[in-house]
Amino acid sequence: MNNNTIECKQLGKNFGALRALQNVSMQIPAGSVFGLLGPNGSGKTTTIRLMLGLLQPDAGSVSVFGLDPISQGDAVREQCGALLEHTGLYERLSAEDNLNFYGQIWHMPQRELQARMQELLGKLDLWDRRKELVGNWSRGMKQKLAVARAMLHQPKLVFLDEPTAGLDPVAAAALNNDLLKLVKDEQATIFLTTHNLSEAEKVCNLVGVLRKGQLIAFGGPHTLTQSTGNAVVDIFGQNLTASAILEKLRGLPHVQQVEAVDDHLVIELEGKTEPAEVIKTLVMNGAAVDEVRRRQADLEESFLKLMEEENA
Repeated sequence: MNNNTIECKQLGKNFGALRALQNVSMQIPAGSVFGLLGPNGSGKTTTIRLMLGLLQPDAGSVSVFGLDPISQGDAVREQCGALLEHTGLYERLSAEDNLNFYGQIWHMPQRELQARMQELLGKLDLWDRRKELVGNWSRGMKQKLAVARAMLHQPKLVFLDEPTAGLDPVAAAALNNDLLKLVKDEQATIFLTTHNLSEAEKVCNLVGVLRKGQLIAFGGPHTLTQSTGNAVVDIFGQNLTASAILEKLRGLPHVQQVEAVDDHLVIELEGKTEPAEVIKTLVMNGAAVDEVRRRQADLEESFLKLMEEENA
């Protein structure tokens, strides 16, 4: 039995001469938390709109729950929740009235609706604020309520299009923590778009990378970080960041990148290259090395590497 919630085969979409999406193929198993990563304009929102049947593809196909989003759009959308560019909230209504309104749209029985509201608002730390007008809330609180709106009717698939965009770091971290709690409890498939790589690494168990409408990487976050094949070395000490030293390090064979970050160096080494030559160069040029930490590149570093390769 096919366990994929979403399947795309050679999916393509054009807007006039602009090829917004090209030959995108992917399978997203039920229960996954999938993150579609990419810079602004890479085709992330277009992908969601195709999956919801809001746009018609110009090439290839997409199925959601085994259904065609164009010819069977109502059957697809009734099983989905979505937070796209706008929150969909009425700012002159209270949080409670907003959810009551959407619950009625979904034909939820009143007792079920009240229980679901209490459950979601409780998990999002909004229950005690439910009587307040949404227009008086911060952007972070509105985004939390919009997530509750998208999940109100217990959909099998939830689309969240850059849910932390425009939030300050504290509000974004709070929303991510709440999303983690909800994801564990809901057992729904989550389709998240973002260009916040730390967000994706924390929340997602499956990621894809879009670049100019093309899917250039797909797999688990760990698989993606290994795909670049390079190790990263963090070096701590004194006198590490003089421009002459950085220039010498960048000239070493097998050194891919050198970056001074605060009080230490972050050096990307080709393949399994050992950092001995790097340390020797530092010491010979007057630096004192206190600590060396070797690690695999994180998701953000791997993402940037993929972007560089595509630009090369």
